[in-house]
Amino acid sequence: MDIAQFVSILATAIATSTPLVFACLGETITERAGVINLSAEGTILLGAMTSFAIAKTLEGSGTVPSLLAGFAGAALVGAAIALIVALGTLTLKQSQVAIGFVLALLGANLSSFLGNSFVRIPGPTVPSFKIPGLQNIPFLGNLLFQSDLLVYFSYAAIALVWVYFYRTRAGLMLRAIGEQPNAAFARGTNVVKMRYIYTLIGGAMMGIAGAAFSLDFKAGWSHMHTAGYGWIALAIVIFGGWNPLRVALSCYLFGILQSLASVAQSTIPAVPSQVFNVAPFMLMILLLVLTSSEWIERLLKLLPSPLDRTASEMIRSTPPAALGKVFEQD
Repeated sequence: MDIAQFVSILATAIATSTPLVFACLGETITERAGVINLSAEGTILLGAMTSFAIAKTLEGSGTVPSLLAGFAGAALVGAAIALIVALGTLTLKQSQVAIGFVLALLGANLSSFLGNSFVRIPGPTVPSFKIPGLQNIPFLGNLLFQSDLLVYFSYAAIALVWVYFYRTRAGLMLRAIGEQPNAAFARGTNVVKMRYIYTLIGGAMMGIAGAAFSLDFKAGWSHMHTAGYGWIALAIVIFGGWNPLRVALSCYLFGILQSLASVAQSTIPAVPSQVFNVAPFMLMILLLVLTSSEWIERLLKLLPSPLDRTASEMIRSTPPAALGKVFEQD
């Protein structure tokens, strides 16, 4: 494999990981606030169907307006599903896992039923856009700046979420309501209201992730168009330790695994294609299991003292202390 092919694989991995980046950042925001939204699979599918249907219907008004309307519609669908999650879990205090799981199934089936008339027909897609000047930077130009606006927005989203989490007072309070909601409430924060807001924001980002699939990286619509990506997004958030930067890097790792699987499929034709299709999912789950097990901590203790602490902090996945727990706000 030469350098050009290697760069091409990495660039493809980054581009195709963009929908997952939006979905995982949205779920990270939600879970950092203490709410588990397991509806990701249904939200992404319904968002993908809605965005494509809207963009296709409005195609005559121009590519850009139809695409913007499609993304806006997907975000609203994601926020609407998240609102149901918030109402059921924060107001009615029902099981977050049960509500999210039911909505995941409902959203997936609704997307197939409502999107039946849009199956396998061409529609508008996000155009490519090479950034002048930056595209000519050796190595990095081909890797990062020869894609489309959605990819560039994902870079900005990663940076903004990280800065918000760790460099702003509002981000500190967001982490507080997921870790120590009683302490946050004692300092005057309306915990339930803030959890509503962050759940809706996270849901909207998952809807945008669906639109990113059907209007860009897997353009079009078909039955179970993005099947499996909602569940892998939930796993990636855990694998990334609820840290926006680590979560994004985990998304790119999954994208690299997918790209390598595609290369392997073309070079080893004797192996059934289904093996390569499921391999990235299985490898990510395997990595999650390995990094969550006790023996990895024992291996890290064999490293020199400063290095073992750093490696442990990078690998350890500790969920927010109040994640999934009901908060009684008097």
